Formats: sequence, C-alpha cells, structure tokens
Amino acid sequence: MVPRAQTPALKLDALNEDQLRQLVEAGPTLGAELHLDSVLDRLLTVARAITGARYAAVGVLDNDRRELERFVTQGIDEASRKLIGDLPKGHGVLGVLIRDPVPLRLDDVSQHALSYGFPPGHPPMHTFLGVPVQIGGEAWGNLYLTEKQGGVFDEGDEQAVSVLAVWASIAIEQARFHERTEQQRDEAAYALRALEATTAISRALGAQIELGPTLELVVKRGRAIADARSMLVLLLEGDELVITAVAGEASDDLLGVRLPLQGSVSGKALLTGQPQRVADFAEQIDMTSRRGALGFSASQFVGPGRHPGLFVPMAYRGRMVGVLNVAGRVTKAGSFSDAEERLVMSFAASAATAVAAAQSVESERLRLSLQAMEEERSRWARELHDETLQGLGALRVMLSSARRAKDTPEIDMALERAIEQVTGEIANLRSLITDLRPAALDEIGLIAALESLLDQRRAQGSLHIEARIELGQLPRRLTPELETAVYRLVQEALTNVVKHSRATRAVTEVSVEADHVLVRVEDDGRGFDSGASHSGFGLTGMRERATLVGGEVEIVSSDDGTRVSARFPLRLAGEPLRLATEQQTG
Repeated sequence: MVPRAQTPALKLDALNEDQLRQLVEAGPTLGAELHLDSVLDRLLTVARAITGARYAAVGVLDNDRRELERFVTQGIDEASRKLIGDLPKGHGVLGVLIRDPVPLRLDDVSQHALSYGFPPGHPPMHTFLGVPVQIGGEAWGNLYLTEKQGGVFDEGDEQAVSVLAVWASIAIEQARFHERTEQQRDEAAYALRALEATTAISRALGAQIELGPTLELVVKRGRAIADARSMLVLLLEGDELVITAVAGEASDDLLGVRLPLQGSVSGKALLTGQPQRVADFAEQIDMTSRRGALGFSASQFVGPGRHPGLFVPMAYRGRMVGVLNVAGRVTKAGSFSDAEERLVMSFAASAATAVAAAQSVESERLRLSLQAMEEERSRWARELHDETLQGLGALRVMLSSARRAKDTPEIDMALERAIEQVTGEIANLRSLITDLRPAALDEIGLIAALESLLDQRRAQGSLHIEARIELGQLPRRLTPELETAVYRLVQEALTNVVKHSRATRAVTEVSVEADHVLVRVEDDGRGFDSGASHSGFGLTGMRERATLVGGEVEIVSSDDGTRVSARFPLRLAGEPLRLATEQQTG
C-alpha cells in the first residue's frame, strides 16, 4: 500500500524572477479551467515554460495507487506517439514516485538503477524531473519533465514545479468538483426527462386507443429523450421482430422489415430481457443483414460514420412486447452512459405499457367488429330468407297456377299479382342494398342520403319522423369517413327505433356547432337497458364508428324513450382526418 503523502515544505529562494512571475500567473490560469483535461493541458504547458523542458507528462494513479491508469503527454508528436505504442503504467523510474512520492531529479535517467530503457521509436531522454501531485493529502499522480534545454534541472526548477504542483492540486480538485456537479446536474436532468417521458406515455395510455398513433408518439418522444440520431420500435411477431415505427435519420423504407430473434442484437435484448450496448450500431446491423440475407443496409438506419447503439427490451407484465433501437447521438460523443441506459429503460417500460394497451384495444375491436359483421350477416340472411325468398316462392306458385289455368281472366289476374309481387321484392332488395351502402352517399352527399333514408323509414310503418338536417351552410362536404360515420349512426339508431322500440314518434337532428358535427336521434318508445349484454352489436357498432373518426356517443334509454347523441370533430373534404387521440395529445 502506498503511504499517505505529505505536502512538502515549499521554498522559493532558488527561483529566478521569471519563474516567480510565471508561477504567480499560473495560479489564476489553472484555476480558471473547469474541466480536468483542460487543467492538465494547461499544467503541462506552464511546467515546460517554467523549466525549459522539451517533454512533459502527467501520470494519474489508479484507485489502488499502485500504477498509472492515465498518462497525458505534451511535446511528443502524434507520429512518435503511434510508434511508441502503449503508454507507460508506472514501472521503472516512473514507479519510484509512486512508491515514494517526493521530488526526484536525475541528470541522466538511463543511469538510474531501476531504468530499463525506452521502447522502440521513443525519443531520447536524459535529464529528468519528477514531482508528485497530492490532493487532500493523498497521492493523486505525478508530473514528469524531461530534456531540459541547455542543461540539467536544478533546485530552482524543482521548487518551481513543486509550487506548480500545489496550484495544480487546487485546480484539479476544483475541476473534479465542477465535473461532479455537472454529472449530478445531468443525472438530475435525466431523471426529470425520464419522469416527463413516463408522464407523457401515461397520458398517452389514457388517451390513445389506436396502435399507430401510440407507436408514433413512442418513437418520436423516445428519440428526443435519448438525444438519438435515430430510434426504431420493433414489435414481436412470432419468432421475428418487425420494425413498426421509425424516427430521425432512419428511412421509412424500413417499416415492415423483419429481423430474426437469433443472431441479432435486438433479438438478444428481447430474449435476455437485458439492454445491449454496442460501439458501432451500423456494424451490428450490417452483420445481421449479411447473416440473414435480409437485404437492408446500415445506411437506412443511421447516417455515415461510427455511432453507438443501445437496444432496450420492452416488457409488460412479464410479456415481451418488442425492442427499442437507439442509434447514434446528436449532441454528445462516445457510448451511452449507465444513466442514459437507465433513462431509456424507464421510457421503454412506459412505452411497453402504452403499446400493450393499444394492442389489446385493437384486438378487442377486431373481435367486436367480427362479431358485429357476423350479426349483420345473420340479419341479412334472415331478411333474404323471411322476405325475399318467401316472396319469390309465392311468385313461383302464382306463375305455376297461371300456367295451369285455362281461363284468360284468371291468367291475367295471376300475372297481375305476380307483377305486384316482383315489384315488392325489387323494393325490398333495393332497401337491403341501401342498408348495405346507399348510392346517394357516394354520388350526392350526406344530406341527400339522409333524406332518402328518412323517407324509407317513414314508408316502413306508422312512425312519424321529424327531421332537422342543417349542413347546408358548410362550404364543402364532410370527409368521406365522417359522412359514413354520421349516416351509419342515424341508420342504426332509426333501425332500432322501427324494429324494437314500438315508438310512434322520432326526431332526427344533424347540425354543426362551432367545430363539431352534432347528431341526435330520439324516440318515444319503450326503451331498453343500454348496459345489458343482450343489447346487441348495433350499439357497439355505433360506438366503434364514432371512435374511429374521433367522435363520442351517448345513449340514454328509459321507459319514456331512447336518445342517441353523438359529437364528431368537424372535418371538411380536402382536410386531413385526425383521430381524437391526436387532438388530445397535441
């Protein structure tokens, strides 16, 4: 164990006037540097100037103070540095100051008993001066000077460098404190950004119901938080990862690209559940592509050059959802730090929750949509069987009877009834076709389609329908998606009134208020339990259609009747359709 070093008593009697002046100037200039590298570079410059040394170096001790973990030089050009190879660790003469931290002066370093020469390519060195640098009474490192111009190092040089080492210890401690403060500030900033990321994704979880917008939010917010050049979201599908969202320099052509779990860093992150860091993102991507003959290149992921990569798994309740790929850095250099990795991991956990929730909603929506389609198919089948098929059967009986009849008036009467039957079935088929997709909605617009629908429902029975359709003041038609949603909601609501409510009166209103389209269908029927499981898929279909275009539906039913109210964001044809989740999250 290296003994605790003691700060030597400083003497200034051997210093010349120039050395004193330079020492006085050195204190403030060293103290003005706030980063350790700058302090060491300035220290070497001043030490060479004060002593006339050609070469200078600072050796920084490792935690055990047994050898040098860092060696900073000045005076040796880059070509010579490459020829020398590995930097010294503190053996030979350099190790003397490590074991005995007191100043050491040599007229010829090669004559010292512990000297074992220099490696090939090393410049010749003879005169030598070494002075320990102590911080808080502990040996921190050593200042080495060689090749004094015009002679050997003397007592004045030793005193000057010893004073300089004291100045340096103060500046180094100040720089270390500043860097610790900066690190703590950065870590606090990372923690704040992680909290903001978690909050943003938590809000998204409550607002987003669509997987696409959720993924877009994750990849864009994640890239900003990680300060990354590119970010990708890869979701697990079977035994592959599929790129489903990209941001930054990554090409949109990557969307849909599949990566194997085995043989890719992304797959390793997912299979192990541990984040993976790589020094060169592009190299890993190219290796994955070549190994799997996948046909993509690193240039599609991040710009040219060497960029660090971070691959973080996304897990929700023990189930792996996918992987976040972080490529390159915008404002920093070097690999991702532990704090940055923790930040992205925190974000990935929140992102996994949001994505898993959106996937669950999408899966449930698909299930309900399939159920609704099957219900509709069953209804069409019943109507075709109960009405059209039976009508055609009756028509067949009529025509068969007419064929057997010999009396002309009887034949004429049978044909007349057959014509009436055919006319009725044509009307029924037209009604069914209109239910499936009214031509007026595509060709003329929502107003005409609604008026036709209302006329049709009035003709189906004794229901009195009052209508107020106030869309004529709009400069353009609504978007096709919004027109379809409004039409289907009115259609389904009136179908329920006609078939189930036993109502005598209904009111249908479609209007515009500020930046919303309002729809109301109200009847005086017997009502129903809107929360009951047997209320059918019609209500589900209304809510699903409204949600898809950012709207919302309220259904209130009692013994006095039922009211269906809907509110849709106003979107005119030619304007992009935005989902409600996009409006809420901005």
